[in-house]
Amino acid sequence: MLEVDGHWTARAACGSGKLAPDALFVEGSAQRDARGVCLGCPVRLDCLADALDSRADFGVWGGMTERERRALLRRRPDVVSWREELVGSDMTLASLSSRV
Repeated sequence: MLEVDGHWTARAACGSGKLAPDALFVEGSAQRDARGVCLGCPVRLDCLADALDSRADFGVWGGMTERERRALLRRRPDVVSWREELVGSDMTLASLSSRV
């Protein structure tokens, strides 16, 4: 893992101190608000790739809920590295959604 200052989390919209630590670990309609934080985040795909690669069970990561991530993992079992798939390409979440 990179040092904290060089890691993507240092540039994340949710890491700016504007959110309570548990703001992205919510259920129901509160997930919509949590996902909204991700919309303009400069490291959205890094975040999503980490969540998919580590099989994060809870929370909103990279704009996707745990349910959406599980569905994506089921639909794309061939992906070995989500970091390579998402961050190392010109992939957007919209194009990713259209591929699943």
